[in-house]
Amino acid sequence: MGKFKVVITDYEFDTIQPEIEILEKAGAEVVAVQCKTEEEVIEVAKDADGIINQYAPVTRKVIESLENCKIIARYGIGFDTIDVDAATDNKILVTNVTDYCLDEVSDHAFALLISSNRKLVELNNAVKSGTWDFNISKPIFRLRGSVLGLAGLGNIAQYLAKKAQAFGMKVVAYDPFIPVEVAKSLDIELLELNEVCKAADYLSVHTPLNKHTKGLISTEQFQNMKSNAVIINTARGPIIDEKALIEALEQKEIAGAALDVVEVEPIEQDNPLVKMDNVILNPHVSFYSDSSELDLKKKTAQNVADVLEGFFPKYVVNKDLKAELRFQER
Repeated sequence: MGKFKVVITDYEFDTIQPEIEILEKAGAEVVAVQCKTEEEVIEVAKDADGIINQYAPVTRKVIESLENCKIIARYGIGFDTIDVDAATDNKILVTNVTDYCLDEVSDHAFALLISSNRKLVELNNAVKSGTWDFNISKPIFRLRGSVLGLAGLGNIAQYLAKKAQAFGMKVVAYDPFIPVEVAKSLDIELLELNEVCKAADYLSVHTPLNKHTKGLISTEQFQNMKSNAVIINTARGPIIDEKALIEALEQKEIAGAALDVVEVEPIEQDNPLVKMDNVILNPHVSFYSDSSELDLKKKTAQNVADVLEGFFPKYVVNKDLKAELRFQER
């Protein structure tokens, strides 16, 4: 038995062997479960030294039950499953992996954009159902010279901007946390959110999900968008007010949507979005490639291993704790 206990609260991978190998080298015993509720997490993790989390709720109630925990590590860039304030109050580090799947998600967002532009899904479905007629795709607008609007200008959005610019698109963005100089260096114009909505032919969502961004894109934003605009979301479903999106599509305030994420996953089959020909739906897959999954697993486990060995991990969400905790720098 290891001198540390690390609980993986839940996971959807075929194997967790890479994590086990890294954590066992750090002297940890790994307990892997599939928790769905607070109570299930508390039961298995209350005496854990470290936690790895994917989707199970790590709430204040869970965190305040933890007796030995030093770190909660999230599989992913986002950390909306974890109450970071509660973790900070209890001197527990929260980590994520900020540099994984940057190419995968930006590639996927651009694939959704160009598929929407060229009507690839509609044409594919028509041909397979026996209709050979390019006219059903009309209108198609030239991509070069069109405007990509970004809601959020973090790493993934910056990767996407470069790819769009290579196709001759102009890029504008809303992000109150990005310095103007950074945007200028990327040849991106920073605007207020509604100004981005007005300018964009394609609006791609890239903000984290938190209390400030839930429902960020709603009725007002859709009313500001062009009638030929398409909204793309590879971030988190609840950033878009789905009821407002459905209304905007039904009223033809916008031309379409391409969504890798939705408010409730998996999407319910009676959701109106499922029946709309101008909506592309994917099953929250933009993060995935064999390479990105392995990166994520190793880096998440290494975050925990570092802390158990007395070092600050590479990726820290609640950085204010660094001054209070006595860990060494690698």
